[in-house]
Amino acid sequence: MTTQLLQEAAQVIPNQQLLINVVSKRVRQLGLGHRPLVEITPRMSLTDIALKEIIAGKLTYESLEGSTDGA
Repeated sequence: MTTQLLQEAAQVIPNQQLLINVVSKRVRQLGLGHRPLVEITPRMSLTDIALKEIIAGKLTYESLEGSTDGA
């Protein structure tokens, strides 16, 4: 994972904990065989691919603020 990719992705998702969660979930998906949404090179790690997807705007997230359980 390159520092430059991480810094660029942090500009798209400024919350560090959220960024880590989004990248982690996408890395798991890629590891299970999901296709990358961006062009890749043979030396790219799954983390690099996930970060590039975020930077390219191909990977988004949805916040569920204010949800209640009804209990």
